[in-house]
Amino acid sequence: MTTLTVIMVGGVLVVIALLVIRLSDEPDRPQLPAEISLPEGTTARAVTFGSGWIAVVTTDDQILILDATSGDVRQSLTLD
Repeated sequence: MTTLTVIMVGGVLVVIALLVIRLSDEPDRPQLPAEISLPEGTTARAVTFGSGWIAVVTTDDQILILDATSGDVRQSLTLD
């Protein structure tokens, strides 16, 4: 075996080891609320979870930013 072959085999083994180590870690998953209460007359089209907040896109083209713990509306944006 040549030196290049040994180095390439070693590199492949290092990459495989790093993938195994990285993929075996349990990722931090967001704590999802049991339910989300929206203001009267709004229907959710999409929901995104962030750190301490929940963004809800409604069918009437609004984005509601809700507090993740209390569910209160922090901010409301209207899309043009």
